[in-house]
Amino acid sequence: MITVARLFSLSLLVGLLAGCGGAATSRPPAYRGIPPPPGIHAPDFALPSYRGSIVRMIALRGKVVLVTFLDSKCTASCPIIAGVIGSALRRLSPAERQQVEAVAISVQPHLDTPASIRRFLRARHALGLLDFLIGSVKQLRPVWKACHVLPAVDTGSADIHSADVRVFDRDSIWVSTMHVGVDLIPANLAHDVRTALSS
Repeated sequence: MITVARLFSLSLLVGLLAGCGGAATSRPPAYRGIPPPPGIHAPDFALPSYRGSIVRMIALRGKVVLVTFLDSKCTASCPIIAGVIGSALRRLSPAERQQVEAVAISVQPHLDTPASIRRFLRARHALGLLDFLIGSVKQLRPVWKACHVLPAVDTGSADIHSADVRVFDRDSIWVSTMHVGVDLIPANLAHDVRTALSS
């Protein structure tokens, strides 16, 4: 005979198990990069591409967007970042790649000319895969500030500036951050892109 106390215990156990199952299915996707604080949206900006067009962040909504901050004269982290982004994007299927945009934002607008950028991207096998946004210091300063980026133009060195790769989901929410020498490798970046595409 099942007592009231035993029945209560059984129902409590069933409820806990159900709760655990519910929690597991509602957990956020597992990104390999470092998770940023929740709910941070990409800043809305409109900057010229080295190719001549204007890139507006709001127009990229609905796609997964990779954002990084590069100096075409940098010899430290920037070549690695550009190379990894190019390699990661080549791991995606054509259908996946159509849903992804990768943009670098200049941190040294005085030196990041279209010709310099083209040479830099070609040498890193990222030409045609990674866009590079430029502009004046006045145009770029609000974006650097919104992203809490230290630009090379302020440090006076092409090799000293903020340099990470940020993954934004289809709603322009920042979901993952990767760093050279920590977790930024093509397999990890491709994984986080696919996770953002499926979330």
